[in-house]
Amino acid sequence: MRLQPPALARSAFDTSPDERADDDLLFRLRADPTTRVLRVHGDRAPADGARLVWEAPDAVTDPAEWGFLGRARDGSARLVAAVEPAASPDAEAGWVSLRMVGGDLSDEDAGAFVTAVALARWFADFRFCPRCGSPAPLRAAGWSRLCSGCGRQQFPRTDPAVIVAVRDGRNEGLLLGQNAAWAAQNRFSTFAGFVEAGESLETAVRREVSEEAGVAVGELSYRGSQAWPYPRSLMLGFHAVAEDAAPARPDGEEITEVRWFTRAEIASSLAGAGPVALPGSASIAHRLITDWCEEGA
Repeated sequence: MRLQPPALARSAFDTSPDERADDDLLFRLRADPTTRVLRVHGDRAPADGARLVWEAPDAVTDPAEWGFLGRARDGSARLVAAVEPAASPDAEAGWVSLRMVGGDLSDEDAGAFVTAVALARWFADFRFCPRCGSPAPLRAAGWSRLCSGCGRQQFPRTDPAVIVAVRDGRNEGLLLGQNAAWAAQNRFSTFAGFVEAGESLETAVRREVSEEAGVAVGELSYRGSQAWPYPRSLMLGFHAVAEDAAPARPDGEEITEVRWFTRAEIASSLAGAGPVALPGSASIAHRLITDWCEEGA
């Protein structure tokens, strides 16, 4: 069965990295009438339905930090303007979250949006040198910083994290967990966590499932990856087979409930009919769960 890529990994968006070496790139592109800009605050941007609102550069009057996203299919430049929080509060009408709408966007918009959010968050979180604490201005059209004190160069952070859908040995049940923050929503999802220092991806998968669900897993299969800028992750997705389904139990802290689901229950939940809420379509968790469900169709 040919697997569909996760929603935020579908992009054919051209990030055009060779152009970033031009020190005047942002200046020239902001003066180009064909350039379009996406304003971003946090993980939100303006949208009209399932389409992002791209603006002319001179339409962006809010204080902002700017970055070069790349080129659209028609060759025109795409920029991000990371605006100050006061300029576009979360409650502003017409602004949407990447987490909520990423799965509904076109491939090009989805790729541009996730890149814009990732860059904007890096702009906000890494203004100073981690070595000496001096200001580190942006360079390379928003893709690096150079410390004004010690000269250290830094680049946008990406932290690897594993995410895994666990099935039983007969491939008839899927194990999902409920995070403590989701109890009121009756939401269940796959198991995930950051890769720790010195770990392989496989070791991280086995550790996370053991810690969160008390289950030992054997066979692993890699299913794909996507960026997830919450805050700056690359999610690496796996399916795993439980060696023994009986001892499944939550850790009682981060995960408050674990439960085996049949394909009928998963299919019904994906359709919005219950018995539980599942992750939204922008997430790789949704793709992992859907793949398992469809494999048995």
